[in-house]
Amino acid sequence: MADRQESASRAHPRTRLDDNFSTGLRFSLMASLGEQVELDFATLADILQANDSALSKAISHLNDAGYVAVTKGRIGSRPRTWVRSTAAGIDAFAGHLSALREIVEIGEQRSS
Repeated sequence: MADRQESASRAHPRTRLDDNFSTGLRFSLMASLGEQVELDFATLADILQANDSALSKAISHLNDAGYVAVTKGRIGSRPRTWVRSTAAGIDAFAGHLSALREIVEIGEQRSS
């Protein structure tokens, strides 16, 4: 019974999951960027095997959350968009991954 009370006093790690990473594309986008990595839109689309519309929406969502920064420019006459993770995005993604790992550990403890 003491174990149950102790468990109840701590919030389940799922409460620390960040809804900004709730889609596979947004999660994969953050994982692709990592720290100090800046990728152009076309490279991200290729890596993530995503169409332009879906990727654009994912980038906009994460940009609005403050998790990625977007830079627009030109190479020659062609417009380009580059994306990089922000410090807030890196921290939020690390917290999300930590919560996921804890959830897996809880499941593994229950099954052993």
